[in-house]
Amino acid sequence: MFSMYAAAFRHAPIRVCAIAIFFFGFAGAATSPFQSVIAIQEFGLSDAAYSAVILFAAIINVIASVVIGIFSDRLGDYRRALIIVSCFGIAGSGLIYFGANTVSFLIGLLALLPIFGALNSLIFANVRAYSVTLPGNELAGINAAVRAMISLSWVLVPGLVGMVLANAGSMLPAYLISMSACLVCFGLFQFALPRKLPSEGRLKTEIQFLSSLRRVARPGVLVRLLAISLITSMLHVNAAVLPLITTEAAGGTLTDVGIVIGIVAVLEIVFIVFWGRMEPKLGSVVSICLGAALYTVYLVLLGLSSSPLHIYALCLISGFGAAAIISLPITYLQELIPDLAGLGSSLISVNLFISAGLSSVLFGFGTYVSGYAGTSMIGGLAGLLGVALVYGLDGRKPAATN
Repeated sequence: MFSMYAAAFRHAPIRVCAIAIFFFGFAGAATSPFQSVIAIQEFGLSDAAYSAVILFAAIINVIASVVIGIFSDRLGDYRRALIIVSCFGIAGSGLIYFGANTVSFLIGLLALLPIFGALNSLIFANVRAYSVTLPGNELAGINAAVRAMISLSWVLVPGLVGMVLANAGSMLPAYLISMSACLVCFGLFQFALPRKLPSEGRLKTEIQFLSSLRRVARPGVLVRLLAISLITSMLHVNAAVLPLITTEAAGGTLTDVGIVIGIVAVLEIVFIVFWGRMEPKLGSVVSICLGAALYTVYLVLLGLSSSPLHIYALCLISGFGAAAIISLPITYLQELIPDLAGLGSSLISVNLFISAGLSSVLFGFGTYVSGYAGTSMIGGLAGLLGVALVYGLDGRKPAATN
């Protein structure tokens, strides 16, 4: 199981990126579960205002990811961008904690932290930039190993932060913890990441900014991006309906919800490793389709659940399918624009944004025509449509071999 991690961690740039992405996840996991409480209860934002802030922050994050990816490709240098973007995380979290008022919260959330969010795609761009010198069948395993580090941070951090701040009068110190994680990212990129990659001379591109944007707008890229977003939207639909189905139709409690989420998060780490080993053998398309189809089955069964025992029984299939959806599309999306590591990796952020939007539409439609159980099934059917598109477009391509 751990051979994939050993293969990834023996390369210094990938090792640094894997550790950095853990702390990137750490920064988000320290604040995201408590952000709505801080915004609404401590800073007095209304529900509508907070929703608008989150929407605009997501839009800014997508724009920043694409723009920074394009300029990093033109420079042929991802280390510089990683350092600068880390500074936005330090500044954003620090401003919110030390400013401790609504204005500083809004500036941090809208102007600084969305740019820090681009660090996710930049790290994968840097990993890809180094991996072009490695055997092709190692890339999927390396991406899976790096992606698993984010899941690990989300398993460990929210509970720890909750325990530390349980008796505090404010959850605002979560941003101080987040700032510390951002500082670690900065230190890793500044002092531990090699200044030059073996592939650096081949990475610099002369493609103009608008020409790069047009690469994203190509029909072949857009339809595949939509297909992956339909698949990824199933995760967002599940996040919305799981607590509701568990506490209403299944007759469970919020404690059950927390336990189930924790179990699935741990299983995801294990199964991400499994899918990373299987992808070179099956090919990314078949692997994505199998994992997504499995998650479709999970969402249908979730909609049919009528007791907490049913919810717990679905943890295994949920973790198995979710691990595929979380990790496998990374390589697939990067391959849509294979010669531009930064721009190709920025599609990861674009996918997350589109899938979140699709899930909102699916949730609204599903709850309008049916209940939460029906919404779960509708989300599964949308994911199945994505599977059909991915397989129909690329299913005949030969799998990579070891």
